[in-house]
Amino acid sequence: MGKHRKTYQAIFKDPVSAGIAWQDIEALLLSAGAQISEGQGSRVRIVLNGVRGVFHRPHPEKETRRGAIRSMRRFLKEAGVNYDDI
Repeated sequence: MGKHRKTYQAIFKDPVSAGIAWQDIEALLLSAGAQISEGQGSRVRIVLNGVRGVFHRPHPEKETRRGAIRSMRRFLKEAGVNYDDI
């Protein structure tokens, strides 16, 4: 199984996982065709399949918090990304 699929599964795992590295999430998004640009501070703007989102890159830790994982789930669903696309 590819790394992006593992990341996708971790995002949609119940209960919500903590500890998914943000760089893995960004790599997943890029592989799905997302455009990622830097915002102010730790903000990251993402456009995927016409859906726009703004997320905060975690710092100083590398792992994404549970609330951000829930938001990423919603974003991926709204953008129409599913397991078979990865």
